[in-house]
Amino acid sequence: MNPVNRRSFLKTGAAVGGGLLVGFELPVKGQAQTPASSNGAPLKLNAFVKVGTDDTVTLEIHKSEMGQGTVTSLSQLLAEELECDWKKIRTEFPGVEPVYGAPMMGAYGSLSIRTSWQPLRQAGAAAREMLVQAAAQQWKVDKSQCRAENNTVVNTATGAKLTYGSLAEAAAKLPAPTGLTLKTAAQYKVIGTSPKRLDTPAKVNGSIGFGLDVKRPGMLYASLERCPVFEGKVASFDGSKAMAVPGVKKVVQISNGVAVIADNTWSAMEGRKALVIKWDEGKWANVSTPGLRQEWAGLAAKPGMSMRKAGDAAAAFAGAAKKVEAVYEAPYLSHAPMEPLNATVQVRPDGCDIWVASQIQSLAQQTAAMVTGLPANKCLVHTQYLGGGFGRRGGADYVTEAVEIAKAMSPTPVKLTWSREDDLQHDTYRPASYVKFSGGLDAQGSPVSFSARVVCPPFGGNGTAVEGIQDMKYAIPNVAVEFTAPDTGTPVSYWRSVGYSQNTYFMEAFLDEMAAAAGADPVEFRRKLLAGTPRLLNVLNIAAEKSDWGKPLPAGRFRGVGVVNNIGSFNAQVAEVSVTQGKVKVHRVVCAVDCGQVINPAIIEAQIQSGIVYGMSTVTKLGITLDKGRVVQKNFNNYDPIRIDEMPVVEVYIVPSRENPGGIGEASTPSIVPAVVNAVYAATKKRVRMLPIKAADLV
Repeated sequence: MNPVNRRSFLKTGAAVGGGLLVGFELPVKGQAQTPASSNGAPLKLNAFVKVGTDDTVTLEIHKSEMGQGTVTSLSQLLAEELECDWKKIRTEFPGVEPVYGAPMMGAYGSLSIRTSWQPLRQAGAAAREMLVQAAAQQWKVDKSQCRAENNTVVNTATGAKLTYGSLAEAAAKLPAPTGLTLKTAAQYKVIGTSPKRLDTPAKVNGSIGFGLDVKRPGMLYASLERCPVFEGKVASFDGSKAMAVPGVKKVVQISNGVAVIADNTWSAMEGRKALVIKWDEGKWANVSTPGLRQEWAGLAAKPGMSMRKAGDAAAAFAGAAKKVEAVYEAPYLSHAPMEPLNATVQVRPDGCDIWVASQIQSLAQQTAAMVTGLPANKCLVHTQYLGGGFGRRGGADYVTEAVEIAKAMSPTPVKLTWSREDDLQHDTYRPASYVKFSGGLDAQGSPVSFSARVVCPPFGGNGTAVEGIQDMKYAIPNVAVEFTAPDTGTPVSYWRSVGYSQNTYFMEAFLDEMAAAAGADPVEFRRKLLAGTPRLLNVLNIAAEKSDWGKPLPAGRFRGVGVVNNIGSFNAQVAEVSVTQGKVKVHRVVCAVDCGQVINPAIIEAQIQSGIVYGMSTVTKLGITLDKGRVVQKNFNNYDPIRIDEMPVVEVYIVPSRENPGGIGEASTPSIVPAVVNAVYAATKKRVRMLPIKAADLV
């Protein structure tokens, strides 16, 4: 058995309507038990667990659910230790409380399971022990004579049973247990299985609450016209024609543009079209993609900030028997979630309510407090299900806009809805990147030097721009990684797998160039360099084996490989492609993943497939370009993800592991890109050093 750190303290409270509430708090030494309130309801203590007198078990999910399965997988952690009936599980989203501070509250960085793995099992174990103790007291026997199973406590001597619901009130009066012992992996019954997802029925019948579904009494609807150039401002506007549109109630200027508020979204959008606005476009009005490329090429020719240095890469390169040099580029990318951004806000003199699909609820609360001037605890966030996020809903620009509009309309609730065009043209983008590589090989074909100069707008610190290159695991003795941050005015932020999304493509494609210069098989070349990273080497070996690497393929098909270790997981993929008249077709993808302890295999497989779709779209289709400071792409007609008929067969092989869980939502997005690109080279002998691939580049 695994002993739990006693400094991870659990609190108990009384029951809601006769139920048991168990909450988790970050380590606080010597904290006393929280008493029940006088009316029998618990104080709100950021509870994870509630056991009702009807035997239901409610888990308050402190992470956002955007399709990645956290509602189900987090419930499995609770259910494992609580020994509850899966059919009795219910879930709720709690409000923002200090106990859920970063990285606990919110879903980003594939941290949901990683930061909840210990706390939720502790919460389940504590609740179980309190219920067992309550049963022992009722039977007047020693606790050791009692066992929890399937929402009941069993008297092992007599076979008598008491339900959790019947024990909840008595259990709520007990002190918080200490010295908890969690199950070992060999004892798991729920962890490692794939029960039916808890949110599926509500999604099927339409009862689930996404951000766009929010309706409040007397609610109005808003649409916002923003400057087409980033950081541009309103110079002047005339809203008279907008006010003439039936249903329009008001036109309001806010910090980011001019909002039209109406009885419905359609009227708000029609009124927005009628606005007459003169813009001060600011200093970025002449920015274009060709100009940026030229500027960044100049920056890459100069030394940058040192991000990693081992040995003397320049000297080793100068003395190398063979030299490889290449420049790789990737464009800006939009997140493009299927549900456009939206938020519903009601501002009152004494408080603010925000109904929002946000990846970081605490940031939404802080934003509302800043805009309204209210204390944070007076700004209540009502978490909604997310129709996709991919990092975009980790920001709060859309929340700022909605709160500013609602403040102007106080106390009327207002829903702000972005259009698809708004989403694509006013995103916080995955940054474009330009990288100049050089690598040297000795006479035996072994790498002796590796250098990279990365030019990329920084986001979340300089390290994100070089991750996947700076921390590469290949055993090369002389390494130099440098970074230069250009200033473009284009807003950038986290995009599914962050810097690894472009840098794994760069790194793995360039490594294939080095393998070719060495006359080595790409898989064998990597195997020698990964001897010191056994988990990454293992997934490479599995992917190679399962894809029949080295064995003949049908005529016209070719293989490529890519590997990555990010978000605490290890991933390798082999793509099988064909190229016909410059058109790339991916037929099969074999993916091996080691994400540590598996919580739900079905969710892992779905997330791997999802990440592959997301990454594949960037290879041949997706790219955001700028012209005169404006984003060219407007909708899915010119920002087109791969479609169903373009989807390959995907085989997922999960490595059994007892290591602590790694992340999974972003694990497969990076390595599919070089796997496809390297297969394209095998098919055409043409290197793809700029994405997306254009047919003309391959014929």
